[in-house]
Amino acid sequence: MERISTHQAEEDARNERIIIYVDGQLLPRPEAKISVYDSGFMLGDGIWEGLRLHDGRWTFLEEHLDRLFEAAKAIDLEIGMTRSGLKAAIEETRLANGMVTDVHARLMVTRGVKRRPFQHPSLSQSGPTVVIIMEHSRPALPRPIRLATVPQIRGLPMSQDPKLNSHSKLNCILAGIAAEKAGADEALMLDVHGFVNTTNACNFFIVRRGEVWTSTGDYCMNGITRQKVIDLCRDNDIPVFQRNYSLVDTYGADEAFLTGTFGAQTPVAEIDGRKIGDGTMGPVTARLRQLYKELIRQECAG
Repeated sequence: MERISTHQAEEDARNERIIIYVDGQLLPRPEAKISVYDSGFMLGDGIWEGLRLHDGRWTFLEEHLDRLFEAAKAIDLEIGMTRSGLKAAIEETRLANGMVTDVHARLMVTRGVKRRPFQHPSLSQSGPTVVIIMEHSRPALPRPIRLATVPQIRGLPMSQDPKLNSHSKLNCILAGIAAEKAGADEALMLDVHGFVNTTNACNFFIVRRGEVWTSTGDYCMNGITRQKVIDLCRDNDIPVFQRNYSLVDTYGADEAFLTGTFGAQTPVAEIDGRKIGDGTMGPVTARLRQLYKELIRQECAG
């Protein structure tokens, strides 16, 4: 069976001609480059956000910028632009590309260009580097995805806090490689105590007897879509719990799904060779997808 990804999108030839924002310049894709001395390229020293454009509006933009500035403060990175300045840059890039809907943007900020190729932050004396990539991007998943549990875990906050949306993604990349070698689409990662936590790219939920469960949030990305799903459950009388639960609980789930800015709610068919429910999208997942679509419509109307 062909392997897929939660970020799988329809092919769109327009993406070969996109305009990319690099440090205040709008450049054609072939000309959009950064220095090999950039700390993001050299060391993964940076932070990023993924944004979705629906009907001319960047959904939940304020929450994404809240998370970006909070992460910058946490890693002592000076973004070098105000919140309104970043918004203006995002809008400028959108207009340059003539984009209206079904667009995914990646906003990236690194500590900038280093004087020498070593890790000490004091060597980053030119920066930061700010890049905005926007692509025409409509999710195109042909089927629910398959997960495999992997040895890589979501670690402790004092090593690399999993709440940070950082450029340092090697742990998650290795998890994805392990899942691929196991014949799955993506990786299911446990926390330091062995409880089910998240995948290499998305937040993870299960449904058991009408109840929606997700991790405590202590060891996973504080996903904006994750929180929207929790809020939707609470607002619509769907029991929802942030709790510790094991693979035994997961294998016996009636449904499972992932959340993320790109794919919204992605159904899961199989975990470690065990079929989840009947292997298709379950009724609770389908209801949450519909509630989320309505939330997006309200956001765009507002």
